[in-house]
Amino acid sequence: MTGWSTGRVPWKCHVVVAIFLLMLTVDVVKATSEYDPYKILGVSRSAGQAEIKRAYKKLVREWHPDKNKDPKAEDMFIKISKSYEILSNEERRANFDRYGQMDENQPFGQSHHQGFHGFHRSFYFDESFFHFPRSRDFADSKYMLHHAQFNSEILPDSYKRPYLIKVTSDWCFACIHIEPVWKEAVQELEPLGVGIGVVDLGYERRLANQLGAYRTPSIIGLVNGRVTFFHQVVVQEHLRQFVEDLLPQKLVEKVNDDNYLAFLESWHAENKPGLLLFDRVSDVPLLYKLTAFSFRDYVRFGYVEQGDTHITQLLQQFNINTFAPSMLLFKEDTQKPADIIQARGMKRQIMNEFVSNNKFLQVPRLVSQQIFDELCPVKQFHRRRKYCVLLITGEDDAFLPGNKAFLDFASAYKKDVLRFAYVYQRKQQPLCQALLQNQAAVSPQVVILERRSQAGRVLFRSVSGGWNGSEEDKHRLHEQLELLQRDPSYLTTDATLPELNNEMAPIFIVQWLSAVFDYILQIYDGLLYSNWREMMPILSLIFSALFILFGTVIIQAFSLDLRNPVLSSPKTQSRRSLPPPKMRKIDFVEVTELTDVTYTSNLVKLKPGHINVVLVLTNASKNTLLRKFAKEVFSFSGSQTLHFSFLNADKHRHWMASLLRSACFDQQSESHSDDEDSPDCAGYVLALNGHKKYFCLFRPVFTGDNHSGSEDGVKRGYGRATSIEVHHKLDRLGLWMERLMEGTLPRIQVPVWPTLDDAANTNASAS
Repeated sequence: MTGWSTGRVPWKCHVVVAIFLLMLTVDVVKATSEYDPYKILGVSRSAGQAEIKRAYKKLVREWHPDKNKDPKAEDMFIKISKSYEILSNEERRANFDRYGQMDENQPFGQSHHQGFHGFHRSFYFDESFFHFPRSRDFADSKYMLHHAQFNSEILPDSYKRPYLIKVTSDWCFACIHIEPVWKEAVQELEPLGVGIGVVDLGYERRLANQLGAYRTPSIIGLVNGRVTFFHQVVVQEHLRQFVEDLLPQKLVEKVNDDNYLAFLESWHAENKPGLLLFDRVSDVPLLYKLTAFSFRDYVRFGYVEQGDTHITQLLQQFNINTFAPSMLLFKEDTQKPADIIQARGMKRQIMNEFVSNNKFLQVPRLVSQQIFDELCPVKQFHRRRKYCVLLITGEDDAFLPGNKAFLDFASAYKKDVLRFAYVYQRKQQPLCQALLQNQAAVSPQVVILERRSQAGRVLFRSVSGGWNGSEEDKHRLHEQLELLQRDPSYLTTDATLPELNNEMAPIFIVQWLSAVFDYILQIYDGLLYSNWREMMPILSLIFSALFILFGTVIIQAFSLDLRNPVLSSPKTQSRRSLPPPKMRKIDFVEVTELTDVTYTSNLVKLKPGHINVVLVLTNASKNTLLRKFAKEVFSFSGSQTLHFSFLNADKHRHWMASLLRSACFDQQSESHSDDEDSPDCAGYVLALNGHKKYFCLFRPVFTGDNHSGSEDGVKRGYGRATSIEVHHKLDRLGLWMERLMEGTLPRIQVPVWPTLDDAANTNASAS
């Protein structure tokens, strides 16, 4: 028996495996047959490449998602693109014709696991069971960006160079379509200095949300921390122009014989060297623009087109070779360039090194903390000491000779360990006060300092005698500098310097206007090119908020009309509307107490058409009932025909009983014992019409939930009302007030209004 069992088990396993493979093959073949690239493009199997290409272009124009609003347009567009990729490649087309294979990685279809969809539903396997390879290009791996890396490295670096970022994902067929163009653009732009990045939408969802990219493929430009989307046809020329458009407009100034002197002499106002590029092309090269963007805070850039007819004087004065691009850098001397470079093929590394070595004037002015940190770095090692020779001077014309003499001295006395600079005392007062030790400088002063920490600690020493630019001053400064290099302990004074003011920073209003302009451009770009399906939630939220806002205004407008009282005749019970009274805006409810003084004016002699709404309370329930009463009648307090009062039953305990007896309700009073002659009426509300001698009665009535009140007069008795909690007695007063305004409440006639005199009421009751 054991031998028979061991022989049957392998046979059963083979059968199961065979069935498994058969089902798998049927599903794959079925999926392959459903998506025939020839049928999708509408061409025959013998069609040539020209016919396939014409069919592809026609279908792409028809089914492009931005033009075709059909919900199936995006899926159809992907199928068309994938079909063209298969049939335009002879090797992949041959594989499909022979074996039905449409992709090296997966069966083709709308879903990534369409070929195994039926099998997946039957056996609950995932497509990862079959170990599909990833479709991402290996060349993109070195450009992959992550959220932390983007915020710590890429975002700050975008202020020095622009970035071109591609947003892609696995199984993105359109991404495969633009891949050749993307590779060519990267090969062209990256050597020029453009940063390249790739974001995987599936794995870096947080970064994609930060960039605002919600679909693939997307191409994004990043410069100065601002994100801009590429919306044109993906070709190399458009990508190049897109990068140029990301850069600020006035990076490079066109220079000719008419303006070159003004350009070179602007070094004093701008506190920057001037760099001129001579080249034969009419447009400014992108490489030069990118270099200008990187060093825009240090150097002014100008471009001279050698084919221009208005540059003869420039070419003759500086002896320019017109057969190769030339770069001339000018500092304080506008007649002679400080440095020159000439090469047929300008490379990015050569230009960056050339500008980096000349990005400061010979004697620059300290206008910001950033320049101070670079000119006078903090001491790190003993052999890397850097001393800063600082001239504290003024900006008036009287200081120009001394400033010129300091420049001449710095140009002649060049040492690697020394940096010469000057500062205007009026514009950097905190710094000058710390170096001059709060002493007012009558004449310019020269200070030699060495920075010891980033916190601002320095060692310094002032050169005795001040600075007037004389030969004696130059000789004295020369001696002290030589002594300093032999003996570093020459600097004896210790101080902590404050941070410098940024003199070149734009004023607040300019910064604010610039930020507003950028924000408006982003909104315009988003509305013009956004995917409306992605914006539907936002638009829905906006329109919902507007609907609620205007709906509330309309409801409030109608509610004001409903507050106007509508009184009806007690005989006909008709609902004839009185003319609406004038409404007055109040934010409180005026409630007066009915006393012997106010009783006649507020009830007996009340004007025709006016009603006094009276709350009956006791000393114990006064505060609670008054707060609740004011809350319930507040919405009706705008009418001039309504008055609000309260009656203290503890003071006038027989008035309520007298009123009910005078209204011919003796049958109810007889059912009560003598000790119930004055029942607990706290919480009763009466609407009294003094002129027509009738009233409407509101009574809280216990129904089991302590939340109800009666509106029907006094026909149900009032003894059970005492079981209701005080703060629930007026819960339904608002509804009763609405019925009062509509004129639908029962009206109880009285022959005469009882007085508040308890003795009189008692005698009337006894008789």
